[in-house]
Amino acid sequence: MPASSGAAVTMYSTQWCGYCFRLRKQLDREGVSYDVVDIDRDDDAAFLVMQVNGGNATVPTLVYSDGSSQTNPSVKQVKAKLASLN
Repeated sequence: MPASSGAAVTMYSTQWCGYCFRLRKQLDREGVSYDVVDIDRDDDAAFLVMQVNGGNATVPTLVYSDGSSQTNPSVKQVKAKLASLN
């Protein structure tokens, strides 16, 4: 896993995922900080995503500082979760 920037959420993604690209643009627009891990380049990350998603490598998968996760959430869902962590 890459070094964390201290963000409260990590997005597990791929270079080719349109849903990931869209969510990243939305989070950037909203000023939400996050770390990104490419599961095509990190086998441990791919394994974690598959554990969270019942054996499927579904992205985007977001994992929060409290250990909870969301799969393909809306930016509204991400912001609500982050607000609940504070």
